[in-house]
Amino acid sequence: MGQAELQRPVILIVDDDEHRRELHHQLMELAGYEPISAASAPEALEIVSQQTVHLVLLDIAMPGMDGIEALGRLLDLNRQMPVIIYTAYSSYRDDFQTWAAEAYVTKETSQAELLRAIREALEKRGIEVPEAARKLEQEETLGEGESV
Repeated sequence: MGQAELQRPVILIVDDDEHRRELHHQLMELAGYEPISAASAPEALEIVSQQTVHLVLLDIAMPGMDGIEALGRLLDLNRQMPVIIYTAYSSYRDDFQTWAAEAYVTKETSQAELLRAIREALEKRGIEVPEAARKLEQEETLGEGESV
């Protein structure tokens, strides 16, 4: 099973809110992904430039470099890597600079919807989604899971 562990999709969680980062880290682990966390956009850029990341979950409102600027820079590093904007502010959805993101999900969204957006983005690129993620998404959908 060691080899399967190495092949888990790597999800980078970028959020300046430590509590929210930890919640998402735990959710991604439960779903069978390999989560990595970054507290800032510059830290995320460093991670993406140094290792394989299959998907980025990106907050917008962060001190210093915000998520909109980070989105462009992340895609400059790897155009094939999906970036899901995950923010409390639905108003950014109309900002043309966010249109390069794979998906735009608000933080009031259920866990099932977030897991679905991640699954769809990975599947679109031919990346195998862990069975645990599918099962958790289905359980959350049936139970109308709590917001994350």
